[in-house]
Amino acid sequence: MCGIFGYLDKKNKISTEHNKKSLKAISHRGPDDLGEWTDLHNGIYLSQVRLAILDLSPAGHQPMVSITGRYVMTFNGEIYNHQSIRKELGDQYSIKWKGHSDTETFLAALERWGLETALEKSVGMFAIGIWDCEEKELILARDRMGEKPLYYGWQNDSFIFGSDLAAIEMHESFQGTMDREALALFMQLSYIPAPFSIYKNIYKLEPGTFLRINVKEYLPSISRYWSLRESIQTGAREPFGGSPEDAVEVLNTILQRSIHQQMIADVPIGAFLSGGIDSSVVVAIMQSLSNRPIQTFTIGFDEKKFNEAEHAKAVAKHIGVHHTELYISPKETLDVIPELSKIYSEPFADSSQIPTYLVSKLARREVTVSLSGDAGDELFCGYRSYSKALKMRNIIFSLPEWLRNSSSLFTSLNNSVVANFSNELSQKIDTAMGLFSAKHPLDVYQRLITRWLPSEQIVIGVEGNFNVLDKIGDEINSIGYIESLMALDMLMYLPDNNLCKVDRAAMAVSLETRVPLLDHRIVEFANSLPLNYKLNKGVTKWPLRQILYKHVPKSLVERPKMGFSVPLSDWLKGPLREWAEYLLSEEKIVSQGVLNYSVIKKRWAEQLSGKRDSKYLLWNVLIFQSWMENKKGKLNI
Repeated sequence: MCGIFGYLDKKNKISTEHNKKSLKAISHRGPDDLGEWTDLHNGIYLSQVRLAILDLSPAGHQPMVSITGRYVMTFNGEIYNHQSIRKELGDQYSIKWKGHSDTETFLAALERWGLETALEKSVGMFAIGIWDCEEKELILARDRMGEKPLYYGWQNDSFIFGSDLAAIEMHESFQGTMDREALALFMQLSYIPAPFSIYKNIYKLEPGTFLRINVKEYLPSISRYWSLRESIQTGAREPFGGSPEDAVEVLNTILQRSIHQQMIADVPIGAFLSGGIDSSVVVAIMQSLSNRPIQTFTIGFDEKKFNEAEHAKAVAKHIGVHHTELYISPKETLDVIPELSKIYSEPFADSSQIPTYLVSKLARREVTVSLSGDAGDELFCGYRSYSKALKMRNIIFSLPEWLRNSSSLFTSLNNSVVANFSNELSQKIDTAMGLFSAKHPLDVYQRLITRWLPSEQIVIGVEGNFNVLDKIGDEINSIGYIESLMALDMLMYLPDNNLCKVDRAAMAVSLETRVPLLDHRIVEFANSLPLNYKLNKGVTKWPLRQILYKHVPKSLVERPKMGFSVPLSDWLKGPLREWAEYLLSEEKIVSQGVLNYSVIKKRWAEQLSGKRDSKYLLWNVLIFQSWMENKKGKLNI
């Protein structure tokens, strides 16, 4: 696990001073080693800060040059099956290996098989930068599901790329022009979806793709070597033909293979354990594959509504792992908030980023790698919002079209009804009433997951309406309603929210995280399962539960889903109120000229009075304002 940074400059300009600043900005991603490679004649610079996981010797140093000298590569991530790739290469060719890193393996595969075959054969998570000395071409590539981040884009005469915007910001050509359209997306979703970033002309390389740009034309072209969309469509056309019980056995086999491969490391390894289905499955299988107790980590909170530590402790005791739990005081939790704008280099407002950072910090005391149970909800229908959207869709679209189109009627009725209630009930009524103006069945879900509605025009100068349904495309023609919601979350929410959250929080403390459920062979198998195998008689994530029951009694894990959340409403009215009022002040917001103060003022007043709970909307604004404070004087807005 590492941080990578580099650029291709049209004028062959390489700035040593600014390169040092860029590497320092991402040093937390790789505290063990630093490497640079430069070709002044072609204006290419590659670098890496390294968190050593495989091959801790100097043979693992990067950027790494291939055997023939044609390719130079800087690599962030892990290729879990690289040993089998080595064997396959060894059977076909005579290769004299210098070390045992997966970077060296990939370079050899690149030379012998070419880029697309090397990528297709690689099972793992990665962001890659490669210079082809023969073709004078820069190549960027990202893993299939988007576990590792990779930004890129032109800034004046420099085509820059990196693991983190913090490194790109230090480049001397960086312009720092904020993209208000991207900001509007953030206000809607609480994150910025790929390919956008908070800056104009800087983009996220989408999962499963690679980019080429050469010195002849300087025109980047993007190709896809693996498609989640195609996997979803193929699964719908060619569903798994066995019984539900057969599906459990197949899943158990491929999940064990994935976890076994992801337990390979030359450093201490452990796992996050919340006590929920997904993390418990991963930990149980890890322990079954280990001849000694694995290390697991959980943080606890005194507020029982938000505390999962007791459940995790019970699961850990039954499985027999070496479990570490740490109860965090409210002050320790709140102390993280000022650091969020540094940990996340663009606005990011999933409040579970706070406990995620804290559990990563705890784990890093003992291990360098931690496995997690992320992706179970998206792959196996775990979110309650899917069934909620289905019910609301059935109600709304059973009404006459003329009534559904009476948006003004619903708006006035909504305001009238909500005014007579408070807090949680008013929020539920507010959400339900807002859904009646949905124009399309899938629009129901879009409205459920949207914070600030486009109609509120929270961002000044932006009137467009980003439609998240565009991310699904033709998939909606071949799959059912709930399946289309799962597809949307796999395409957007999973990589751009959940995986981003975990990567940034963990790398802030130099911890590598691995997600066994995101082995693409598991993803493809999950996409082939009929919905009633995943949501079986109302039971979510049914195959994962059946696997878990082989290791843990039902009574330890069968409970309402809690999520990894924090008491935002209480914080905003209590310990965070002074901080919030400073960031939400009329003078500050109006002088910035970015956000619409009138709608923020209304929401904040309703929050304080208890008339309406707008904690998530306000949290988005506060996170953005805090990010603005951190970037003061460096932004072109």
